[in-house]
Amino acid sequence: MAQSERRIRYAVIGAGNIAQTAVLPAFTHAQENSQLVGLVSSDAQKREVLAKRYGLSHAADYEDLEELLEAAGVDAAYLSVPNGLHRELTERIARTGVHVLCEKPMAETVDDCTAMIDVCKQNHVKLMVAYRLHFEAANLSAIELVKSGVLGEPRIFSSTFTQMVRAGDVRTQGELAGGALYDMGVYAINAARYLFQDEPVEVLASCQTGLDERFTDVDATTTAILRFTSGRVAQFTASLAAASVSAYRIVGTLGDLRVEPAYDYTVPLTHYLTLGDKISTQTFPVRDQFAPELVHFSDCILHDKDPEPSGEEGRADVRIVRAIFRSAELGKAVVLTPYTPASRPSIQQERHCPPVPAVEPLKAPAPSAQ
Repeated sequence: MAQSERRIRYAVIGAGNIAQTAVLPAFTHAQENSQLVGLVSSDAQKREVLAKRYGLSHAADYEDLEELLEAAGVDAAYLSVPNGLHRELTERIARTGVHVLCEKPMAETVDDCTAMIDVCKQNHVKLMVAYRLHFEAANLSAIELVKSGVLGEPRIFSSTFTQMVRAGDVRTQGELAGGALYDMGVYAINAARYLFQDEPVEVLASCQTGLDERFTDVDATTTAILRFTSGRVAQFTASLAAASVSAYRIVGTLGDLRVEPAYDYTVPLTHYLTLGDKISTQTFPVRDQFAPELVHFSDCILHDKDPEPSGEEGRADVRIVRAIFRSAELGKAVVLTPYTPASRPSIQQERHCPPVPAVEPLKAPAPSAQ
């Protein structure tokens, strides 16, 4: 088979809710260059049922990860496990010569991110962070709208991203890097950066922990202010202890754009553009936001291109997350060192894939209690 016709062989690592309802079904829409060949899960029943559902001959526990990657001839792994496990598993996978597509947030600390980037470079494998909105029409169109100058000079970004998490969910576990900021705040941080096309230089934040028994060692709610250059400012609140809201608004000198819902993948996303006294709307239908990630990463592997979003993009957000935690701890603003990314998402990355069919997950309930 010619290089251009070869499909990248994937193993999905982790069989939680997002893996079962979004990642595994997405391979149907990524068949042009991607193939699901293996699954890793600590649950024997999940391994048996999901392997049968997707016709997989290779399914294993985490202790047999390396053996599965070799036996199944895996080229790339989609890492869909709790945040606190990203570094360890990325290092194990990369050392086998397998490329890594890692869910966000990339890792718990900046040092973890750097170690992941380094181990992938050392083993000559590619590393991509799964920012699905870098391939999604509503968010990419928002970037283009801001860049077009329709809003004038962009000045203010504000966002609310919340849900009422169920007790016992991994997002409530500190040892797995749970909490509102890691789970939901990273979306707003990333959106502010790609909409402003700029990096924050200072953060001021407040974190609420111990709200109830779910949040003994993670933040239930975090609110942060990010100061950018040229007088731009971003504010967001992320919470695992409030009714579900998913929205952001960017305000310029001539108008504003509100996107609500903004970050979801199971419902349509809508633009509300205000210019003077005129309000126009545009709704973007539900799409498979995970297959485009697979197609892009496979294309980068097949043609030796650098993925966007890269490990550097993941690390850029984590450095802001850590500064936010530090600001909340100190009770004062924290200054960030200057940073310039090598690339940013663009409309050229948009890819339309139809929505995946609804899947009833096995022993993997949704995080929301509502």
